[in-house]
Amino acid sequence: MVQQRLDGVQFSQMVYLGANNLQTNYKIVDALNVFPVPDGDTGTNMNLTFTAGVEELSRRESANIGDSSQALAKGLLMGARGNSGVILSQLFRGMSKVMAGKASVDAKTFADALKMGVDTAYQAVMKPVEGTVLTVARESAEMAVKTARITDNIVTVMEKTYEQAKLSLSKTPDLLPVLKEVGVVDSGGQGLVYIYEGFVRSLHGEKAVEKKDMPGALSNPSKMDELVEEKHSAQALMKTEDITFGYCTEFMVHVSHSTESNKKPFVEAGFRSYLDTMGDSLLVVSDDEVVKVHIHAENPGNVLNYAQQFGSLHRIKIDNMREQHSNILKDENVQEQPKAEEKALLPYGIIAVAAGEGIAEIFQSLGVHVVVQGGQTMNPSTEDFMKAIEGINAEKIIILPNNKNIIMAAQQAAVLASVPIAVIPTKSVPQGMSALVAFNGGEELEANKEAMTEAIENVKTGQVTHAVRDTKMGDVDITEGDFIGIDEGTIVTAQPDLMECAKELISAMVDDETGLVTVIYGEDVSVDQTALLEEMLTDAFPDVEVEILSGRQPLYPFIFAIE
Repeated sequence: MVQQRLDGVQFSQMVYLGANNLQTNYKIVDALNVFPVPDGDTGTNMNLTFTAGVEELSRRESANIGDSSQALAKGLLMGARGNSGVILSQLFRGMSKVMAGKASVDAKTFADALKMGVDTAYQAVMKPVEGTVLTVARESAEMAVKTARITDNIVTVMEKTYEQAKLSLSKTPDLLPVLKEVGVVDSGGQGLVYIYEGFVRSLHGEKAVEKKDMPGALSNPSKMDELVEEKHSAQALMKTEDITFGYCTEFMVHVSHSTESNKKPFVEAGFRSYLDTMGDSLLVVSDDEVVKVHIHAENPGNVLNYAQQFGSLHRIKIDNMREQHSNILKDENVQEQPKAEEKALLPYGIIAVAAGEGIAEIFQSLGVHVVVQGGQTMNPSTEDFMKAIEGINAEKIIILPNNKNIIMAAQQAAVLASVPIAVIPTKSVPQGMSALVAFNGGEELEANKEAMTEAIENVKTGQVTHAVRDTKMGDVDITEGDFIGIDEGTIVTAQPDLMECAKELISAMVDDETGLVTVIYGEDVSVDQTALLEEMLTDAFPDVEVEILSGRQPLYPFIFAIE
């Protein structure tokens, strides 16, 4: 089969089949998690991220491949969960840069788009590691570019891309010793291979399923009714005349394509700062070529006139929100409610991620304003963070991800937000608690970021959980169902008995400099077990203070903070 050009409809069909294939196999991706702990969620994160992209694409599908790729990229950006989801979103964001403004693309441009996706993803990762999804994406994109030099058939280019992706995936254990030790390939790379397999099947004529049957699509009428009712009741909380900025204004500025001498150089910080004075709900996302703007403004013409100084305007969309609001109230006969009292502007807002009601209460007692539910097995998305940010009326915000797989999504939200944000790279609950102790509301954001980041080095984290499969990690033989003790990410013991595992882990972590051991016990730990552990610690380490806290967290019976 020969196909020399790819348009928006065909591209969308590729994406739909890629999403279906990933959804069918995401549990296999989860099972490739290197460590035998119950948080192997790479497949889940990639599936949820791609589902968010598909939902946005299905709403804005276009015959124009530039528009379709932009819709997919936006959905992926907001729905990205975990490191694998963020990397996936960046791959397709880079592709959309090359496809922007095009009705269709040829084989060379398609290959260039894959290569741009890889470049964008590598830029998003602070310390790229080979032997991961990045390697699979890079080597397969390089094959796409090489193939496009000798053929103009897009089907052949995608076939070769997929074949190289599978080959690269098979070699990931040679690049990452930990993969070879356990005998698995990289999970994120496997997820990308499933997506590319769907792309190839689509180009060979396999039909995509109906949108209503796509992953994550709303096919339950009662669920749709609930969402409609929720939306309308929210509209009823305000009066039409109370809308200060009445026009929802969206547009793009092409800053690099302008050759007019009267155009100003674009500087995002200054651009964002000026627009912030002209309305609210401001969102500015930019790269080297395009600036995407969303703002609620009272004088959209002034906004457009200002933006036009930096380049040409495209895809302008202006909605009268007062009219929309009035129509909703009129059509649904919704009674207006008294306007809620506005929140006072806080100098700081703090967001923390936590799993377990007890841990959430601990964070709130330490000054956290919003606790985002998440952690192992349920990484919050970029959009979850954006909602939390928008829910705090603060001049500046600090985010504590408290999990290494959540940091990138938090950082992506920080880029999208319209207020200054510092993401403290906390990888555990104890690190988050330590960082909060170092917070000083009288200091500037950068000073707090430095102090809180430094503080997380003063605490060691231990975790006890159960093994989900047989394996061997280093010198530790692990049997499915064992309790395993993890010291700062390294498995140091595996025992069939919970209390023995906890005791061995703490014994490995406590040293002569230890002054405090904090025990956070989970939802399945009994009062008797907690009392027994406290007695064991007191007898074994009489000079160390022991603090017991109820975290009620799932999956991890004990979390230890060693200070």
